[in-house]
Amino acid sequence: MLIRRPDDIPSSEITPESIYQNRRQFMGAAGALALGTVLSPAALQALGRTGMGMQDDKVTPEEDVTSYNNFYEFGTDKEEPKELAKDFKPMPWTVQVEGLVKKPRPYSYDELVGKLSVVDRTYRMRCVEAWSMVIPWRGVMLRDVINRVEPLPSAKFVEFTTLFDPRRMPGQRSPVLPWPYKEALRMDEAMNSLTLLATGMYGKSQLPNQNGAPLRLVTPWKYGFKGIKSIVKLRFTDKMPNTTWADANPSEYGFYANVNPQVDHPRWSQAKERRIGEFIRRPTLMFNGYAEQVASMYSGMDLRRNY
Repeated sequence: MLIRRPDDIPSSEITPESIYQNRRQFMGAAGALALGTVLSPAALQALGRTGMGMQDDKVTPEEDVTSYNNFYEFGTDKEEPKELAKDFKPMPWTVQVEGLVKKPRPYSYDELVGKLSVVDRTYRMRCVEAWSMVIPWRGVMLRDVINRVEPLPSAKFVEFTTLFDPRRMPGQRSPVLPWPYKEALRMDEAMNSLTLLATGMYGKSQLPNQNGAPLRLVTPWKYGFKGIKSIVKLRFTDKMPNTTWADANPSEYGFYANVNPQVDHPRWSQAKERRIGEFIRRPTLMFNGYAEQVASMYSGMDLRRNY
């Protein structure tokens, strides 16, 4: 589990004064990142430690995670996906791999993820709507899947596509979004050790239908809409792909979708969030608290423009 107090901070050293100093470091580093400033390794380390260790990260109850969902393919209300996806049959499942890759072809679920090392990772999940959860995922590292299909050196991005089947996914009968749903990552983001292709959750080997069965992208430092569900295609390309929410409303949704408390969504402040099951809002952490693992990928970028 990655959500913990870092082992290199003895409990005897955690005092009100040390917490205050860590928060000062965090806010200074977060502000610099929001403006695109290149941080020193020491500043990045301080930011990562503060983000990982200064909050209470109790796992969200499974019932909440499986009954409060954004999955527009099964309805736009939070409660609709659980009901409307209950008869969805995710198996057998095929994923088309295409583009700048040595082994382009259709892959069965077992061919794509079978025999890869399965990992359990508990991550924060932050929605752009300013609510959050803590979810124990089970899955495989996306980089292991990518290595299996052997992308060419010219591949700079990987694009993901959700199943389009309005008969099985009734939300797709409405033009609420340009279907099918698409998302994408830069290759360095896709190869990051945090990035998962989730196949299950809460210690179970299969995802619930409403949570993206059978394959869902998990990038915990990005807003939840980046976590595309029910993936049927991987396309490797040398050009930045279009993504669904950016196409639908480019002024509100950018390609990167990195959690950034300094950059508000036009309809939601990102400075604080409501953890599901809690009443008091808590401060949002830069990169959702995973700066130590991911901030270096964005060094020198203006994170207000590249939102």
